[in-house]
Amino acid sequence: MADIFELMITLDLRDELSEDELAELRWHLGLGPRPESLGIVTAFPYVHVGDDGVPVVEDDPQPLLGRHGAGYKVRGPLVSGLLRRERTGAGTWALTSRQEIHPDEFDLTGELLGWLADRAADGHRGPDGGVELGWIRFHESSRAEPLVARDGAVAWPS
Repeated sequence: MADIFELMITLDLRDELSEDELAELRWHLGLGPRPESLGIVTAFPYVHVGDDGVPVVEDDPQPLLGRHGAGYKVRGPLVSGLLRRERTGAGTWALTSRQEIHPDEFDLTGELLGWLADRAADGHRGPDGGVELGWIRFHESSRAEPLVARDGAVAWPS
């Protein structure tokens, strides 16, 4: 049995993203090319065994919310979108992403989600300072759990 979760992110982001940040975010969402330099998530360690049998760590940047197409374990499509909208004179970004995620991906994806939480519109913040990012559910469960970030760290399911 695979440890696959459905991850659903629904956020409005404040309009304070630089062009470099937007380019990197679009790449992470599978909506644009990879920028020359990465500033949101900067290291993507990948471990493999070299020809001499010794583990080798390499940097292998991959979009973290960029899967598109049919889900492997969850029904329906995997998608990501980012739209600019004007709201009462203040621009915001509407972000939605539905992905499959394995617990091995929680750390790197958590870096991106923590960064997003810091830029989330005030309506996503709870009284305790936590930022509601969306929800997560084990692929065989019908019950989704809220996904919350506090102080830049995501509270992943155990």
